[in-house]
Amino acid sequence: MKSPEFIRTVANRYASQLQLCYPQTPASISLAKTIHSHMITYGFHPRGHILNRLIDVYCKSSRIIYARNLFDKIPEPDIVSRTSLVSAYSLLGNIKKAGEMFEETPLSIRDSVFYNAMITGYSRNEDGHACIKLFRQMLRDEFKPDNFTFTSVLGGLTLIVDREMQCKQMHCMVLKSGTGFVTSVLNALVSVYVNGALMFEARKLFDEMNEKDELSWTTMVTGYVRNDELDAARELVDGMSEKLGVAWNAMISGYVHRGCYKEALDMFRKMYFLGIKMDEFTYTSIISGCALAGLFQLGKQVHCYVLRTVGKPTPDFSLPVNNALVTLYWKCDKVDWAREIFNSMPVRDLVSWNAILSGYVKAGRIDEGRSFFREMPERNHLTWTVMISGLAQNGFGEEGLKLFNQMKSEGFEPCDYAFTGAITSCAMLGALENGRQLHAQLVRLGFDSSLSAGNALITMYARCGVMEAANELFLTMPCVDSVSWNAMIAALGQHGHGVQALELLEQMLEAGIIPDRITFLTILSACSHAGLVREGQYYFNSMHRLYGITPGEDHYARLVDLLCRAGNLLEARDVITSMPFEPRAPVWEALLAGCRSHGNVDLGIQAAERLIELMPQHDGSYVLLSNMYATAGRWDDMANARKLMRDRGVRKEPGCSWVEVENKVHVFLVDDTVHPEVQAVYNYLNQLVLEMRRLGYVPDTKFVLHDMESDQKERILSAHSEKLAVAFALMRLPRGATVRVFKNLRICGDCHNAFKFMSKVVGREIVVRDARRFHHFRECECSCGDYW
Repeated sequence: MKSPEFIRTVANRYASQLQLCYPQTPASISLAKTIHSHMITYGFHPRGHILNRLIDVYCKSSRIIYARNLFDKIPEPDIVSRTSLVSAYSLLGNIKKAGEMFEETPLSIRDSVFYNAMITGYSRNEDGHACIKLFRQMLRDEFKPDNFTFTSVLGGLTLIVDREMQCKQMHCMVLKSGTGFVTSVLNALVSVYVNGALMFEARKLFDEMNEKDELSWTTMVTGYVRNDELDAARELVDGMSEKLGVAWNAMISGYVHRGCYKEALDMFRKMYFLGIKMDEFTYTSIISGCALAGLFQLGKQVHCYVLRTVGKPTPDFSLPVNNALVTLYWKCDKVDWAREIFNSMPVRDLVSWNAILSGYVKAGRIDEGRSFFREMPERNHLTWTVMISGLAQNGFGEEGLKLFNQMKSEGFEPCDYAFTGAITSCAMLGALENGRQLHAQLVRLGFDSSLSAGNALITMYARCGVMEAANELFLTMPCVDSVSWNAMIAALGQHGHGVQALELLEQMLEAGIIPDRITFLTILSACSHAGLVREGQYYFNSMHRLYGITPGEDHYARLVDLLCRAGNLLEARDVITSMPFEPRAPVWEALLAGCRSHGNVDLGIQAAERLIELMPQHDGSYVLLSNMYATAGRWDDMANARKLMRDRGVRKEPGCSWVEVENKVHVFLVDDTVHPEVQAVYNYLNQLVLEMRRLGYVPDTKFVLHDMESDQKERILSAHSEKLAVAFALMRLPRGATVRVFKNLRICGDCHNAFKFMSKVVGREIVVRDARRFHHFRECECSCGDYW
């Protein structure tokens, strides 16, 4: 039998060996296992401090199962081993197991360190309420809190603080406890004030601190930044004797988030000249600032500097910096460069994948976006939302709705932004009932106050022809922004309510909302559709004069369209020649459309030639030119234009119209023979035309741009897709229901005239949305006043 002296010697040797296992490394845990194995092999049964140290080593190396097995073999485990396990469970995020261990521990053996471990666990796992509750229990159980207790409990309070009184009460307790001189406690208390937005109190406490460390300064600077007090933050940073990189990073990040990109770049340059060490946080913030400001060349220079100065970046450095670079390049329309960086990344995360997907979507490269979406190893809500919105905004509304439903079927609960994408799809398709269902789901899920979803709903209802719902939604939204006002102004303009659009713009200005470039695009369109030439010119001229907005090509195109619709073709030509940049396709297209409407063939030919030169594969240019020749009776020239189109392999987009009936979208083509009920539609349409003729309707055959007999022209007119869609809706919709039809091209003049008579015959409203605007037909009149 071994003597007690021998056992003590062996125990001390094992204790010394276990001491070598601190701090924790892969080698130290291997050593601990070896020591433990040696104990088992030689029949040594550890007790007391040896067992506690072994449990502690396993706990701190996340070998919680080993630690728990040893713990469970102890007949009466002491408070040291229990504290080690509570800390280990908390570190691993298993706060439930930590709580169970805490509750199982008798009050008689607990101490302050044990309470500290559990309070720290709650704080680390962001359960502020449980943290405060346990602190109160600790006081009731008559355990004295120390500086570690207050540091942890203040960390928990930081998560939930919402009243000044909470901060003041805890501040008093710190002073009474005698820990008010400990820097770590004061740092935590400053953080509480900062998170409660009590910056005056935080600064007062900060200034009273005898000793400040890096965390003290950083907490104050980040506090000012978070509370949008950038000037105070900058003053603090400039007054620091030691230039702490963390504080400078916080300052740069704050400038970027506030849109103060020049100031962020100035700070970055100063860091360089002062020799302050830059890290991944510095580079990520400044690259993000370049991306948001569109400063591509500067961002590229930062990229070059990183490549030149950072030799062997760690994964912790390279991943966030590469993600920021990918975002910089795609936001600056360099998607292929972004993809090259992505492909070369040694480590990627979901942020990397989502960034490339966003780049493809923004660039309109939907086929590549689809393929990339399918390749993604995992997806989150942002992934689905980006893809759904991208499909909707690039003309794939039906696919966007299908993907939205797939998102739900795969267990992702859509957020308000995903709903926004789906609602945008409905707006594009004119799927009113589907849009209404999504609106109902938004209300049920509590997203009805979402600004982005509300703005999308305004557009959806407007583009589906239900202006009353769009206006009601706008008036009842809990908060609106410039996007909301722009959406409502655009809606009024599309429906021909130009005067109301101008009135709404004045209300917007009175509300203190500053108009942006989109506002002026919508108001110019509204003036164009309503023939408000003088007003449109005034707002165009006021863009730069009053608001400092330089008109872009799209603004000039709207101005040219405004003048051309009013017949001021020569004035429109003068605007084009005076433009500060070379006019591109949208400007010439507006001029060509005006020449076609007003019969100016010579000027139209000039516009068409420039347009075909700029967009040789665009069918609309050839079609407008040939139609203009046909209207003028120049059939040979028309044939030549058509031949040129065929020779270049350009195909005319076929006209189609669609209507939603009983939650199903029915599509009709010109001279349709495919729809299952098309014969009944033709029969019904013939009956309607007979009644319309009695009211004075005469088919306007000048809109048939072919050289043929009059009766043949009338037959062609009767087979236009919008007439078929309206007739079908009149057959299938309930009596008195409004008919809403959508067309991919501009409505023809004869159809426009026919629908006026048709609305009188059937006694109901007919709404048609074409490629340009809405037409509301009631009692033989149209809302456009025949100005379209």
